Amino acid sequence: MKLAVLDFGKTNSKLFIFGQDGRIVDERRTQPGWTRQGSCTVLDEPRLHDWAVRAVGEAADLHGIEGLMVSGHGCTFALIGKDKLTHPILDYEQDPPVDLAARIDRRIPDFAETFSPRLPLGFNFGRHMLWLKEVEPEAFETATSILGYPQYWSWRFGGRPVSEVSYLGCHSHLWAPRRRDFSSLVDAEGWRGKMPSFERAGTVIGDAPFGEVTRRPVAIHNGVHDSNAALHAYRRQALGSVTVVSTGTWVIILNPDCPLDALDRHRDMLVNVDVDGGPVPTIRFMGGREFDVISDGWQGAIEPPALQRVIDAGMLALPSFAPGGPAPGRSGTLVGPVPNSGERAAAALLYVALMCDLSLDLIQSNNTVIVDGGLNNGGLLASLLAQLRPAQGFLQGATLEGSATGAAALAFEGVGREFAAEAPEPVHAARISGLAGYRDRWRDLVEGLAVAEAAAGGSR
Repeated sequence: MKLAVLDFGKTNSKLFIFGQDGRIVDERRTQPGWTRQGSCTVLDEPRLHDWAVRAVGEAADLHGIEGLMVSGHGCTFALIGKDKLTHPILDYEQDPPVDLAARIDRRIPDFAETFSPRLPLGFNFGRHMLWLKEVEPEAFETATSILGYPQYWSWRFGGRPVSEVSYLGCHSHLWAPRRRDFSSLVDAEGWRGKMPSFERAGTVIGDAPFGEVTRRPVAIHNGVHDSNAALHAYRRQALGSVTVVSTGTWVIILNPDCPLDALDRHRDMLVNVDVDGGPVPTIRFMGGREFDVISDGWQGAIEPPALQRVIDAGMLALPSFAPGGPAPGRSGTLVGPVPNSGERAAAALLYVALMCDLSLDLIQSNNTVIVDGGLNNGGLLASLLAQLRPAQGFLQGATLEGSATGAAALAFEGVGREFAAEAPEPVHAARISGLAGYRDRWRDLVEGLAVAEAAAGGSR
């Protein structure tokens, strides 16, 4: 059996073809487009849909795929009627107007109920739902179902409307992890009746024909939240207690062993929910976006000598270069000599490593750490973390596509098929001179900024 996985990220969208041995035998890539409609930015859904249909059709003809699974980024919802969206899908990187935000934010449940901190923009998609309901009430009135982003695409390709717990529980304000039920916001807004019945990620929820030649029916599987798919990919391999560092546009760090009462709502710490409904303490920052900003869009490899030059020269990137994260509300800055382009990229990777290291402390990670995803291309990020944290074991995904691999595993499980994903590989610590001292100086500066900001706030 071969399976297609559509991995819809915020920055990149990808199609992978998996065999039952866990190997990716083919892939396609594109970037989602965003467009202005009225006062807000929305997904260019027709363009992304057309690309996906062509890519899946080619996979059906070339590889004889039997199933289609979706993995999707968080923070996004869709309102559907009988056969179409009742409003275009909102871009989560936009804020409601200030006066409206003040009004809707009063209706958000407390962190103690949802374990969803009050994040900026639409990083809590319940907040964007409140915004849309205020300005476009008809979109909600005419909607028959409220879907998470992966569930929208599963429905769009031929599945029935369903809910899925890892996505609804993804810092949305819509889920109460302790009760394993919808939050008080859902009932207060009258949304429960528009939430379809739940199915586990990977369950077959329909079928549809694909391909110009074969036109064979392809099973449509219920989709999944991407970082929770990565967690599932490793948990199913019986690796024991692990922390997963899933990297892409976002760096999502999941440590199921962290106590819930250790979560600090002010540092982008929250509860995600795994595919079986269990709470997963999480910390996150927009590491891929920040890497792009700091490195000025660097696309090449980063060599260890460039890292050494940055450390020796005292070049530092201080948070934050994107909203949210464990050091929120600050404008990112570069300290030290002006770097060349290769050194900017090295400084950017060191920044991501130091933010991961800080986040691992905050999420109380002392178990084995698995580093996964595109920011670990070449294994350099994982090796830096292994040097910074010698008391912990480090592994890295055998492929950079842990989210897609976990999604594939769920789909194969959904039809009772074996799926033999490759085991993660051991990580050898980097040997960069002065890295520990560089980390200490960075932490001192970050802490100093926090103290200064707190003092300034108290004097106003």
